Amino acid sequence: MNPINGPRDADVKEVAGPAKHGEIEPSRREMLLGMTGLAGTWGASTLAGATEERSASASSTVNPGNPNPVTEFPRPPFPKQEQPWPGLQSKMTPRPDSGETSYKGSGRLTGRKALITGGDSGIGRAAAIAFAREGADVAINYLPAEEPDAREVIDLIRKEGRKGVALPGDIRDESFCNKLVADAVSQLGGLDILVNNAARQGAQPSILKISTEQFDSVFKTNVYAMFWITKAALPHMTAGSAIINTASVNAYDPGEYIVDYAATKGAIAIFTKGLAKQLAKQGIRVNAVAPGPFWTPLQVSGGQPPDKLPEFGADTPLGRPGQPVELAPIYVLLASRESSYSTGQVFGAVGGRGGP
Repeated sequence: MNPINGPRDADVKEVAGPAKHGEIEPSRREMLLGMTGLAGTWGASTLAGATEERSASASSTVNPGNPNPVTEFPRPPFPKQEQPWPGLQSKMTPRPDSGETSYKGSGRLTGRKALITGGDSGIGRAAAIAFAREGADVAINYLPAEEPDAREVIDLIRKEGRKGVALPGDIRDESFCNKLVADAVSQLGGLDILVNNAARQGAQPSILKISTEQFDSVFKTNVYAMFWITKAALPHMTAGSAIINTASVNAYDPGEYIVDYAATKGAIAIFTKGLAKQLAKQGIRVNAVAPGPFWTPLQVSGGQPPDKLPEFGADTPLGRPGQPVELAPIYVLLASRESSYSTGQVFGAVGGRGGP
């Protein structure tokens, strides 16, 4: 007798003679064991069949409540397309998903007041929509050329019963940055969330092709403006406020065609970490988000070489670029009290290639 697993086949066959009191007769025992084995075989076969059926079903049917991240959003190849800078989301094919119809809020930012640069399209647009649906009043900054996209965002914010404030202007100018913050504070009635998101990116095959004008424009948009706007905003922010900067995968894994842009994103990541230490005692948290390839107007308006754009994001493990709505929950989390112990962090979202 096997003391752990019960009677072995050999143990059963060794039983002979009349059955003792309480024992099952050998023929009956063998019959029962045979039936048990048959039932086990049938059960295993049935389970295997059911598993195969479920697997086949899973591969062909998407559960609406738990969609497959590989196939949920558009995948390359994308149509060839170019737009003059700064580009419009409404003219892209496919049009980026910033959560216009899909993001559902739950009151996590009720009563908060946010300023978002680059809030007309892409990632900034997704953050603006999500913040409003979480209960915040939102001011967005954008360039005048982006007015058509911005108007859509303001309408969506107001449909949620929140205050939506449009503040167009060029953040490469320090005086405008100061005015931007002052206007946001005045019209929102305060400020406790700042998202430095607006960016400039221009792909060039060689550093020899990067003009001083381009270099200056990229750094002023991505770094100087963040510095100016943050300085102007801090006097209005109190304990519990949050600053979120948009960095990039290029901060630690720079692309060869965007070395100036990558340098600014590295600066943003370090600026975030240093400022977080400085402001911690005041109860103001500072974090950054470092996206990988995301489908936004930044890419079609000179951010990527035109010949590489159709396969944009195809080399990620998920096989596609991210959509702005996929970052919205990260910005909401970093703005909310739920991330109260997170400061000085850089949160990656790169489609499977690791993070900072």
